[in-house]
Amino acid sequence: MQSVYQQRRQSLMSRIGNGTAIFASAPLAVMHNDVEYNFRQDSDFYYLTGFDEPGAVAVLAPHHEEHRFVLFVRPKDKEKEIWSGRRLGVDVAKEVLGADEVFPLNELDEKLPEYLKGGDRLYYHFGHDAPLNHSILQHWRRLLASYVKRGTGPVAIEDAKLLLQAQRRIKGAEEIELMRQAIAVSVKAHNYAREIAQPGRYEYEIQAEMEHLFKLAGGAPAYPSIVASGDNACILHYVENNRQMQAGDLLLIDAGGCIGYYNADITRTFPVAGKFSDEQRILYELVLDAQLKAISEVKPGNPFNAFHDAAVRTITAGLVELGLLAGDIDTLIEEKKHKAFFMHGTGHFLGLDVHDTGILRNPDKTWKPFEVGNVVTVEPGIYVTPDYEPAEGQPQIDDRWRGIGIRIEDDVLVTDTGNDVLTAGVPKSVADMEG
Repeated sequence: MQSVYQQRRQSLMSRIGNGTAIFASAPLAVMHNDVEYNFRQDSDFYYLTGFDEPGAVAVLAPHHEEHRFVLFVRPKDKEKEIWSGRRLGVDVAKEVLGADEVFPLNELDEKLPEYLKGGDRLYYHFGHDAPLNHSILQHWRRLLASYVKRGTGPVAIEDAKLLLQAQRRIKGAEEIELMRQAIAVSVKAHNYAREIAQPGRYEYEIQAEMEHLFKLAGGAPAYPSIVASGDNACILHYVENNRQMQAGDLLLIDAGGCIGYYNADITRTFPVAGKFSDEQRILYELVLDAQLKAISEVKPGNPFNAFHDAAVRTITAGLVELGLLAGDIDTLIEEKKHKAFFMHGTGHFLGLDVHDTGILRNPDKTWKPFEVGNVVTVEPGIYVTPDYEPAEGQPQIDDRWRGIGIRIEDDVLVTDTGNDVLTAGVPKSVADMEG
């Protein structure tokens, strides 16, 4: 894999030109008192280095004669490693990670000017590490103050994260393989959840069984699992997962596994007792129709908004036909009346982050097109909240629709010939959901 990280750095440095880019590892996060969460590396830092420790800084300086890739890491410390785990250390990091030079992290302030002064621009994202933010800003200010005398040095700071947006949007073969692994265990978990869900069981039982499968595969949940029965499904990010399921409920499960930092993101909605009510089935078929039409818009060259527009139009037209909305379809969409029932976007990029990086618009505000190697979620939904009140000019609705929440989500890879639904192993037809 080190050759892959090297290629990524080379690609980035070819766009930096005479600049210097700095990327910091993620900080440790406190759960409570002196107990920390499991460490999760910053995605940009991991993408460029493959290094999975906190307390590290990567410097890319293509203009430097000797050291184009420099790392600052925690030095070896036998006592601390007994308590908090092994460290790669300076010497091994240089050998294993392919850096031109590696220094202890405590030498950052001393060494950093060497890699800044020859560049004409500094790329850095001001994140959560306030001391590091301050240190880098001070170095830049000192170099800027002496620019008149020296005629060299970074005259501007740009956000380093923006540098990687276009690069990370397009997934390499090794990334797609890891995503397929994460998706495979997630498919298995969703299919098992549908087998074991039944009236009388609690939402958290289903969550536990699914996350057990993620862990057995050497992974973890990609995000807090949503296991929402009944009208809990109308809460987009419901995570309490503590309700006992009842006959007649729909169960919306939005859950995915993570393998090697790459994520799956799948949602299915099905009847707990094995049979849709008439209203549930009608809305389910409408969401499924919208999703299939949206997926058909995910292809090279199509603007990124095309799949959302397809889903919105399909759902709006369907709601009008059902009498849940009233008016001209184009006008309803323009006035965003559909948002009373479908209030979120149709999808997002997926990769190292669940909501993965990727600039969506061009400077002229036109939408960027889908490109081969993009992976996106496609996840339209309809949510009729129990306390729904129609906007002015919209019809009252019958109580039989209230409390129904439905979302269907797949992960879709853009290919040369169109797309590949990576999560097709989880069925979604009405017959399958009732089977």
